[in-house]
Amino acid sequence: MNVAIVGASGAVGQEFLRVLDERNFPIDNLLLFGSKRSAGSKYTFRGREIEVKLLQHNDDFKDVDIAFTSAGAGTSKEFVADITRFGAVMIDNSSAFRMDDDVPLVVPECNAADALTRPRGIIANPNCTTIMMVVALQAIENLSHIKRVHVASYQAASGAGQAAMDELMTQYKQVLAGEEVTVNKFAYQLAFNVIPQIDVFQENGYTKEEMKMYHETKKIMHTDCLTSATCVRVPSLRSHSEAIWVETEQPLEVEAVRRAISGGEGLTLVDNPEKKEYPMPLFLAGKDDVYVGRVRKDLANPNGLCLWLVSDQIRKGAALNAVQIAEYLVKQGLGRK
Repeated sequence: MNVAIVGASGAVGQEFLRVLDERNFPIDNLLLFGSKRSAGSKYTFRGREIEVKLLQHNDDFKDVDIAFTSAGAGTSKEFVADITRFGAVMIDNSSAFRMDDDVPLVVPECNAADALTRPRGIIANPNCTTIMMVVALQAIENLSHIKRVHVASYQAASGAGQAAMDELMTQYKQVLAGEEVTVNKFAYQLAFNVIPQIDVFQENGYTKEEMKMYHETKKIMHTDCLTSATCVRVPSLRSHSEAIWVETEQPLEVEAVRRAISGGEGLTLVDNPEKKEYPMPLFLAGKDDVYVGRVRKDLANPNGLCLWLVSDQIRKGAALNAVQIAEYLVKQGLGRK
C-alpha cells in the first residue's frame, strides 16, 4: 500500500501521521508533499525519516494507492488530475468537492458504502462540525427519523489552524500584560471573547460554515432533515463543542436515546448531571470519539431532544475520519469506482 499526504506540514497533515501510525494502517511506502515553504522539511514515521517533496504537476502519484489531501480547496482543485490520473483514491479534506454530485461525502459511521462509488476517484471528507454532529444524529436516526436540527457550535481556535492557536495564546499573554493585542487570524480579538462568525456571510444571513452543516447533513445521511446552525468561535485551543436540538417524527424516551448513544459507533456517553459529568473540550483533545452529554427532553417540543457534543475536530473532524474511510476501502479491497 503506497500512501501520500498532501499538506504534510499542516496541523491536519501532522495528525494524519499520528493517526496512521497509531492505527497501524498498512503502508509500504509513504510520500509527503507540501508547498515551497514546507518542501525539504523532514518527519519521522515508523522509524524512518521522510522528506517533504514539493507538490508539482508531474507523475509523482503514479504508484500511489491512497492520497490524503489537506492543503486547501485551491490546491485540491489544481492538483486533482495529477493525484488521480493513475488510479489513486484521493480522500480530500477541503471544501473543494463536497457538494459535487459525483463525489461521495463520507462519514464511515453513517454512510461508509458511499465511498465505493467514486467515478472521479475522489472521496470528500466533510466539514468538522458536520462530522461530529452526524455521528451522534445517526444513533438517533436509527430510533426515529429526524425532521429538524437546530445547532449552535462553539469552535476552538485550532479550527483556523496552528497560527490561530498561537495567536490566541499570544493574545492572552498580551491582555494580561496590558499590552496591545495582536489580531490577524480573526475579525476581532478572540482571547476573553466569542465571535459569532465563522467564514464569510451569505445572502441569507448565514455564514458559509453554517450552510455547510445544512447541505452536508442532507448528503451524508441521505435525508430530508433541515438543519439550522449558528457557528461561534470561542477562546479554547482544541476540540469543538455543539449544543443540538433535534426534532424526531416519533417522541423518544431519554433513556432509549442514551442507550442508543452508548452503543453507537464512534460515540461515548458522558452524562451524569448529579456528579457534574459532561463532555468538555479541555479534557478531550486527542480522543477519537464524539462525546455526548446533557441528553434531555426539549421543553419546547414534545418530539424534541437536547444534547451536547464535544469532539477533537483535528482528529475525528479531519484526519481520523479520512483514515477510517481508507480503512474501509482497504477492507473492501479498495472496492469499485
